[in-house]
Amino acid sequence: MSRQQAEDFYAIHRGKPFFENLVEFMSSGPIFVMILKHKNAVEEFRKLIGATDPEKAEPGTIRKLFAVSVTMNAIHGSDSDESAAREADFFFSDSERYI
Repeated sequence: MSRQQAEDFYAIHRGKPFFENLVEFMSSGPIFVMILKHKNAVEEFRKLIGATDPEKAEPGTIRKLFAVSVTMNAIHGSDSDESAAREADFFFSDSERYI
C-alpha cells in the first residue's frame, strides 16, 4: 500500500493524533487484502482478530498473538457491513471479486 493509498483509506482518521503513525505503518511493507463472505462475517471476524488494543484483546486472538501496539496491531477488520462494502470498493473492482 502506498502512502497516498493509506492516507486515502484511513481518511476518516485524518487529524487524529495517531493518523501519521498509522499511515506510516500501513505503507511500510506489503499488505494482504481479502473479502470474507459468511453470515455475520464482520462480527465473526472481529471476534477472531480481537480488540484494537492488543493489551485488551482476548487470548488466542490475532491481535493478542501478533500485535505490537494499538497502531501496529497486525490486522485491519471492518467495523460494519457498510465499512466492509466501502473498503472492498477501495481495493477491488467488480470484476476482481469472486463472490
